[in-house]
Amino acid sequence: MSVARGSVEGLRGSNNSPNPALFSTEKNQPLPTPESSKQLGVTPPISLKESSAEEQEVTARLVEALREAGQFESEEESRQREVVLGKLNKLVQKFVYHTSIKKKYPESVARECSGKIFTFGSYRLGVHGKDADIDTLCVVPSHVTREDFFDIMLGFLKDHPEVEELTSVPEAYVPVINMVFSGVQIDLTFASLQLPKIPEDLELLDTNLLRNLDEKSIRSVNGSRVTDEILRLVPNVQTFRLALRCIKQWAKKRAIYSNAMGFLGGVAWAMLVARVCQLYPNASAGGIVARFFRIMYRWKWPQPVLLKPIEDGPLHARVWNPKIYPQDQAHRMPIITPAYPSMCATHNVYQSALQIMTSEFKRGQGITEDIIAKKTEWPNLFEKLDFFYKYKYYMQVTAASTDSDTQHKINGLVKSTLRHFVMKLESVDMIKLVHPYIRSIERVVECADEASTDRIRKGEFLPEEASDELDKAQQVSQQGLQDKDGSSDDNDKDKSSIFASQFYIGMEIDTKSSSSDKSNNVQKRLDLSWATKEYAAQVKKAEWWTDESMSLTINFKRGHELPAYVLEPGRPRLKKRKGAKSDEDDKKRKRSKSTTTIPSPSTSSKGGLEAEDAVNQELTTKAAATDTITTAGDANEKQQQPQAGIKPRILAQEGDNASTDTAQLEGSQTQQKEETRN
Repeated sequence: MSVARGSVEGLRGSNNSPNPALFSTEKNQPLPTPESSKQLGVTPPISLKESSAEEQEVTARLVEALREAGQFESEEESRQREVVLGKLNKLVQKFVYHTSIKKKYPESVARECSGKIFTFGSYRLGVHGKDADIDTLCVVPSHVTREDFFDIMLGFLKDHPEVEELTSVPEAYVPVINMVFSGVQIDLTFASLQLPKIPEDLELLDTNLLRNLDEKSIRSVNGSRVTDEILRLVPNVQTFRLALRCIKQWAKKRAIYSNAMGFLGGVAWAMLVARVCQLYPNASAGGIVARFFRIMYRWKWPQPVLLKPIEDGPLHARVWNPKIYPQDQAHRMPIITPAYPSMCATHNVYQSALQIMTSEFKRGQGITEDIIAKKTEWPNLFEKLDFFYKYKYYMQVTAASTDSDTQHKINGLVKSTLRHFVMKLESVDMIKLVHPYIRSIERVVECADEASTDRIRKGEFLPEEASDELDKAQQVSQQGLQDKDGSSDDNDKDKSSIFASQFYIGMEIDTKSSSSDKSNNVQKRLDLSWATKEYAAQVKKAEWWTDESMSLTINFKRGHELPAYVLEPGRPRLKKRKGAKSDEDDKKRKRSKSTTTIPSPSTSSKGGLEAEDAVNQELTTKAAATDTITTAGDANEKQQQPQAGIKPRILAQEGDNASTDTAQLEGSQTQQKEETRN
């Protein structure tokens, strides 16, 4: 089987034990160990001390906490993944053969061409959880193109009975096909090498393999190259894997594990952990995690994180260099890949995402200090973010369609572009922070009439008192809405099914008037129309988009207006502020009030912006003690209830008492900066 050696067999057993066998992908050579005298990283270690007995005990508690959280899969689950990779490999061979035949290659030559799959990311690193996806690279000969991949290979996958939830994103930064293959989530990327056939023993470490490849192919190949390079650059793979498992679990629970949403993906988190391992090569996993939060909270961004000096190579490929490229200068949180050509793995990070992650680093630092002091336990670090209770104001993005296959495409499109909407919102005056939730909420609803269909497309779903019925609808299979016995009554014939994906964005809004605004009696107004219209137009540029069967709706929501199904069971919603008026009151006052209104943006199923009476909003500041978002009617009310201001964003601040480690870190960063310049 032409699966890259080490990507499957070399990692067997490493995921269900904190003491994995350590083998590289190349000739089964041992990976570096703590006894290695070679310096790893761009600066010397901060400390070579062994972990104390206290830190060893903390590490043991960490292993137990991760086990209880289900972070180690069983041998049976591991074997299932290998079976799936084997089946996928056979499909790749079939794809290369049929493409070669289609291009008039003799049959004997077509069978020789072959192809090969490589795994990378969390699976290759040996830190994947039970339900984690497998990042996979399909490598093919030069005559097989990316267009063939998204045509022929995609067709084979569509016809395969074990493949579900199939979506393709050929226009992505790294073009990818996403699928669930026999219950295992697969992200399949593609690279066509300048070779007539792909040998079974091919390894991707040779830089010359990158010759004459376009940038998308180089990025795809580098996924595998970067993963292997990370494993070679950490002093102790065992410690690295356990610490990384902890950071991954924390980042997912705190909703900051998503490259697409502008936070960090798996490889970026791995590089941060690897850098801390380099600075403390003999520390235990528990000690690494504690130092991780301390260092990352105080890191002087945009100083880049490097695992080794940036290298030149034989190609004319672009290498990350902020001195030459203005785009590289704009990176807020640069984490640079160690494989040539070095790239920034975090180009998606925007200002709000950096602020959010910095506040989470600060929280993690405090909790890990308490864990070491035995004041708390590891599960507190993994406490789930209460996103839908955190903010007063939200944007609700609803993408809907009439069939499940189309919905998977729309979901992937919105998920991959939502950060652009977030950045547009960041540029709106008065918005201090924008926080997208990293997961979509999927709904399947049966509609009895056209009015119900239109309502659901706008994201309204069922009334609050009927939320139990909506919860039942969510459980309906997307492969068909029919009775368990396969029958349906006559009343169901007129019903249609709407598939919807909802994305939520929390916002901190500055409603306080400046002194000049107060003296001039100027009201602050929030206008989201431009950002909303621009993003809706961007989504609908997709070639396959059709307004007849697809819709995109964007609504402004207050915290107390969020639907019940996004909230935690048994936990009450945020209370409506005292004195706030209902949407019905807005309707009654709209024509009688002269104050300017700011419509909550809403894109209709036809694609235009609507300023619906029911969602018209005005942002107004009446006095310094008042900090509210009001309706048009509220703006002229004589009595306003004072309310605490919107909670300010948490900014990263250096502690007054810098530790010795912090001082050494600053020296390390200064030295790294010099290395980068050179």
